[in-house]
Amino acid sequence: MTDATAPDGTRGRGAGGARGHGAEPEGLPDYVRGGRDGLGEAELAELERTWQSPPGFLAWFTHVNHTNIGRRFIITSLVFFALAGLLALAMRLQLAQPLNDVLGPEAYNQVMTVHGTAMMFLFAIPAMEGAAIYLAPLMVGARDMAFPRLNAFGYYVYLIGGTVFFLSLPFGLAPDAGWFNYVPLSSKEFSAGYGIDVWTTMITFIEVSALTAAVELIVTILKLRAPGMSLDRMPIFVWAVLVMSFMILFAMPSVIVASALLMMDRLVDTAFFDAALGGSPLLWQHLFWFFGHPEVYIILVPALGIVTSIVVTFTRRSVFGYAALVLAIVGIGMVSFGLWVHHMYTTGLPLMGRSFFMAASAMIAIPSGVQVYCWIATMWGARVRFATPMLFVLGFFAIFIAGGLTGVMVASVPFDRQVHDSYFVVAHFHYVLVGGSVFPLLAGLYYWFPKATGRMMSERAGRWSCGLVFVGFNLAFFPMHQLGLEGMPRRVYTYLPETGWTLLNQLATAGSAILALGFAITLANAALSLRRGAPAGDDPWDGPTLEWATTSPPLNCNFARQAVVQSGNPVWDRRRAEVSAHVGGLRTDRRETIVTTVLDARPHAVQVLPGPTPWPFVSALVASAAFLGLIFTPWAYVLGFFAAFVTFVLWFWPRRPWRED
Repeated sequence: MTDATAPDGTRGRGAGGARGHGAEPEGLPDYVRGGRDGLGEAELAELERTWQSPPGFLAWFTHVNHTNIGRRFIITSLVFFALAGLLALAMRLQLAQPLNDVLGPEAYNQVMTVHGTAMMFLFAIPAMEGAAIYLAPLMVGARDMAFPRLNAFGYYVYLIGGTVFFLSLPFGLAPDAGWFNYVPLSSKEFSAGYGIDVWTTMITFIEVSALTAAVELIVTILKLRAPGMSLDRMPIFVWAVLVMSFMILFAMPSVIVASALLMMDRLVDTAFFDAALGGSPLLWQHLFWFFGHPEVYIILVPALGIVTSIVVTFTRRSVFGYAALVLAIVGIGMVSFGLWVHHMYTTGLPLMGRSFFMAASAMIAIPSGVQVYCWIATMWGARVRFATPMLFVLGFFAIFIAGGLTGVMVASVPFDRQVHDSYFVVAHFHYVLVGGSVFPLLAGLYYWFPKATGRMMSERAGRWSCGLVFVGFNLAFFPMHQLGLEGMPRRVYTYLPETGWTLLNQLATAGSAILALGFAITLANAALSLRRGAPAGDDPWDGPTLEWATTSPPLNCNFARQAVVQSGNPVWDRRRAEVSAHVGGLRTDRRETIVTTVLDARPHAVQVLPGPTPWPFVSALVASAAFLGLIFTPWAYVLGFFAAFVTFVLWFWPRRPWRED
């Protein structure tokens, strides 16, 4: 094994691995084995200084540490969630009475479009990616993400794109064709303003952020795991993040292509979706829903990983059916790409094609059911601790199962043709997405809040929040099933008194107010707990995975000592699962992390990671200006390309991140 640092930033190449259970791995490289007493105070202080993010307002734009970027993703997504929730309340107030005039038809369409787009593109996926960016490196025993500066670039793209999109509403430039933006409704003939152009450019831009995060997570999980953390020892949450990231890589390009084609139809008069000129409006639906339906599972899959993590911790049992859970997650990811046409049963497609997609839509319930049974088996006979995270998980069980049952119903061609574009679909959609993402995210917030802050959230306030969110959600969305069966169409801004829909709409509006109160309690709980919460300690829940093996909040470098994993629950089984080896040959004066093999996590190199820099932020600003310019002229792309090229050159300008030994 050589110990010299190569120009590519890697150092060392060692044989050996970390197989087996119960014995120290043979052949560990020197930079993993080290001594058994940990770092001295001076060494630890130098290590922390090396990984520290610079202080100050301007330095905020240079941070690259994954814990900082992950927190920013989560907080920003929650802000967008709150704004989109306020828009939802405005819609419910409008629909509380027939012939109401809280919102006019144009304002209602804009509010509905911004609400749906924000929830899908600015909240759900970024929140899951933010949780993954914060937790995945900790769970796999890495010091940081594989490409820290790219990680920061992705956040700034998301922040700028989301902010511009929301600002379109008060400036009268908001899109009004729904979050799905169907053509020809979104063509220049029927939407002549700049609203649809804002949608197409910002969605394309924001998806760049999702793709960068997906690449980051895949490389980090596959190559920066702790020695010995073979694929069959990865936490289920990490598996879920890996599957989610691959799904993003395959699904996101479809909506980027769709929005780019629509942008060109509107900007330079192409005719991709104009039937009169040889285009096809159905092409938009195929491209959009090839992304749109997997997106539901892109959101759901990491949520399933959160649920598994909490069930394991609060039952204090290894998860039942680890292999079955992993295969179920992978199965969901694969089958989800064969469902998109179930949104198009009424478009005149051939019967044989509809039959295939009906079967696929029903089949995806199988891996989802496998996971539910594994969770039940894990809890069966256990002494479950019913703390707030576990209560939100139980609420998830009830709501997600109900949403799954209605999902099987709308997967059927005859039934779907009857309830298509009715409020029954709105109810199903929210039961799956809110039950499948918001409840697990709230559970994860209460579960990992002490890890991120070092303080506990109020358990009493958490229980109140859980109860109000559960009751408010069901009161808001369960009546919509009946509204749909009675014929109320979705996307309408008012209705006549003689329809008989008033009472059910009033119940839904009252439920939305209770739901908002439940969310507000959690927000207040988090804000107050940052200052007044009880000290949490490093592992308040007695969790089994590696994020609980470091301090709360984590060190700047995550881990002062390098864990060597030999089981699926390394914190519960420290004597077998973790060799007490500090970083040994890893330098304390530069950002180094271990690189391991994909399958069995054998260490074979040391990667030198780049430090803070403002260039990702500058690159995001330049790219944002280019995309915003595309709303008005195609020349913005040409000018923006060259400007972005300059910033990327400065970003990647060679430095000497190492010194000769």
